[in-house]
Amino acid sequence: MRTLGLVASAGGGMDARLRVEVAEPAVRRGWRLAITVTPIAARWLDAVGELNRLQALTELPVRSQSRLPSQPKPYPMPDAFLFVPATANSLAKLALGIADNQAMTALGEAVGAPAVPVVVCPQADENQRRHPAWAGHLATLAAAGVLIADSAAEPWEPLLDLVEVS
Repeated sequence: MRTLGLVASAGGGMDARLRVEVAEPAVRRGWRLAITVTPIAARWLDAVGELNRLQALTELPVRSQSRLPSQPKPYPMPDAFLFVPATANSLAKLALGIADNQAMTALGEAVGAPAVPVVVCPQADENQRRHPAWAGHLATLAAAGVLIADSAAEPWEPLLDLVEVS
């Protein structure tokens, strides 16, 4: 069974959309989910009961915290990654290689693994996109082989098509 690394940061609507628009459709398509969210995204999801609903879709742990050094990795590298939504903050961290939470660590490893497709769907407003570093971050990720799905923000389910053809 193929494993999809589904990663989310705390972008607007994520708490209502992640399960319905991506996680459940991915399971229907035959993916086993390895879900990792940023710490703030975990707070948002927990506040509305979505962490438990996401956990019910997979036998793998839904992660937001790093494991202890004495603990083994809970699963091998997923076959592909989808990062949705990728906030401006998290996208910048990924482009710069800043692995300050479990979600960024997982994605950073995937970007460094040439055989693992990574699709990123940015979620940033016009002012964030006008920041002078924005275009450079996108270019850095694209040069590393990351597929930037910037025009596919609504709805999220079609992003799964991009993961499957990558």
